[in-house]
Formats: sequence, structure tokens, C-alpha cells
Amino acid sequence: MGVVNVTPDSFSDGGAHYSADSAIQHARDMAESGASIIDIGGESTRPGSDPVSADEQIRRVVPVIGNLHDLPVILSVDTTLSDVATAALDAGAHIINDVSAGRDDPAMFALCARRRCPIILMHMLGRPKTMQQAAVYQDVVGEVMGFLEQQLITAGIHGIEMEKILLDPGIGFGKTTLLRELKHLTTLGRPIVVGTSRKRFIGEVLDRPDPADRLMGTAATIAWSITNGAGIVRVHDVEAMSDVVKMIVAISNGGEAEATI
Repeated sequence: MGVVNVTPDSFSDGGAHYSADSAIQHARDMAESGASIIDIGGESTRPGSDPVSADEQIRRVVPVIGNLHDLPVILSVDTTLSDVATAALDAGAHIINDVSAGRDDPAMFALCARRRCPIILMHMLGRPKTMQQAAVYQDVVGEVMGFLEQQLITAGIHGIEMEKILLDPGIGFGKTTLLRELKHLTTLGRPIVVGTSRKRFIGEVLDRPDPADRLMGTAATIAWSITNGAGIVRVHDVEAMSDVVKMIVAISNGGEAEATI
């Protein structure tokens, strides 16, 4: 899953693809480099970021999604708001990636059930503005698994088919232990999405303050994640990480990578 941030304040690229034209070209480059899914967001979810209105998110993401119909990829919209998700689906998106796991907007689950579209539910304490202050865990693996299981049940109660739900543990501040224990999350029975690309904990381990300098650290986390059960990896450097995934799959298959990566 390639990340396209149509925002002026993304932690990973500093707003390099804020304009629609730049974001569209970036998405096309990612598809050519091996992305199977393109995740398009109009609101930064970096720690400390402020919320963005539904109207502004729609203004940012809909023109991008609407100009990518010809790509042989799945289009995902990264939003917690049902109005944005509705506009994105109408423009051609296939998946909703909700970092609030359906908590921010009570209408989100009903929308997914009605439109029968897949949804990614992510674990996050608080909001992006406060998530770093709130990240205190007694048993991070147990707490994250319990939360995801509860949201999985809640989504089902609202009529979303189980096979249309994916789970994201929200790897990041205070939760890097989840990487080591990733296989435990697969017992929930749904595909696991992992997003470690360029994140702060990689910079801290490797002393790489610039997110753009975290390529090799990201590659290590991607290799680990695929080996330990991740079904989708969400990345910024698609070409390099596609090679990592292909090699891991080839090793697992005795030397041959599947063509459907």
C-alpha cells in the first residue's frame, strides 16, 4: 500500500504532494513501482496534528481519486469522517482506512455496511493531537488485541461483513513491542495492515532524525512484518519496499515470488 498525503504538513514528506497534480503523479509513480493499493489522505495523522474539516478533506482527495480510475490498483481513502468517505467512494475509492476504527463518526460503520466496502480499523489512543501524551499501556499487546476485537464485533453488529474488515495495530509511539508480537494479532482472523514506514521509532533506534533517511530501517520492519503475518504493508518508498516484500515471499516459497504481490 503506497501512501499519498495530500496535506501541507505530512511528517514523511513535508507536504511535497499537497497539490492535486503532484499527488496524482505520485500515485501513478507508485503504481508503476509495484503498489497494489494507493492510500490517499487529506488529513495528517502525525502526532500533534490538528483535525481537518470534511469539506477541506474532500477538496483535497476527491480530485486525486477521480483521476486515478485507469490505474490497475485498489484505491483507499484515509479518513475518519463518513462524509469524506462517501465522497471518495463516489469518486472511485474502494476501501476506507479509518485510523479511529469507526469511533470518530458514528455514521462510518453504517456507510460501510450500506456500500459493502472494505474498511481498515486501526488502534489509536486519543486523537493525533494528543496520542503521544496518551500512550501509556500496562499490556500493549493485550490491550490492542482487545480493542481491535471489540471494534471487529461492533462493525459486525452494524452489518459489515467480516471478510471486508482489516485490522491495523497502529505501530508507533509506545507500541513498538507489537512488532515483536505481531503473530499474536493474526489470531483475530482478519488481514493485518502494518504501517511502520519512516516512523519516529526507527529514527530513534538508528539516530536518523530526518524521515527521508529511514529507508533501511523501514525495510527491516517491513521484512519482519511480512515474515510475522502482515497481509498489507503501508509504505512511502514503494519501489524499494516492493523488492523487500518480493524477496520475503520468494524465500517463503522456496525461491519463487508470486506474481500477485
